[in-house]
Amino acid sequence: MSSDVHAPEPEPERRRLRRTVLVVAALNLAGFAVEFGAALVAGSVSLLADSVDFLEDTAINLLILVALGWPLAARAVAGKAMALLILGPAGFAAWEATRRFGEPVAPDVLPVVLVSLGAIAVNGTSAWLLVSLRHHAGSLSRAAFLSARNDVLVNLAVIAMAVLTLVTSSGWPDLVLGCCLVLLALHSAHEVWEASEEERLAAGLTR
Repeated sequence: MSSDVHAPEPEPERRRLRRTVLVVAALNLAGFAVEFGAALVAGSVSLLADSVDFLEDTAINLLILVALGWPLAARAVAGKAMALLILGPAGFAAWEATRRFGEPVAPDVLPVVLVSLGAIAVNGTSAWLLVSLRHHAGSLSRAAFLSARNDVLVNLAVIAMAVLTLVTSSGWPDLVLGCCLVLLALHSAHEVWEASEEERLAAGLTR
């Protein structure tokens, strides 16, 4: 994922993009808080790991916002801070997964399904808001759209896991999916860090 923004947008487009990414960032931050809390209540590793996707989308949209007005060096610092922010809950989810490997416990299925349906609504709304702006502000806006769209598929996978848990009464489907989503979250943090490195190098070249 690259974060550079080469061609300046017309001011009306910049204002529209700012408003959109602020709304999407707020939706995703709220989604993270709800899903993270619900995951702790339901005892679901996969839901816990999936909540990090919301934090990733929040970071991407905030990076788009700062990319529209901040200098390269400041954008690089912001990107690194957001990458570290993603690593926090991802690390917690990884610790939870490791702790449960000895004796996986089946999560509460109903809250997992209900929260995942809510996550689909948030991610679907985010994708709808971003679809017309995905070719603006460089590759970050496209990354934000694709991330929101792909997160809907992840939410469906969590629902499928909940159904499988209901059928098998086993904690393994939740644990296996949770580990996969932790790896995705770590990859997302790496991508955000790499984008900030590109900004830092570009800032060094322009000095």
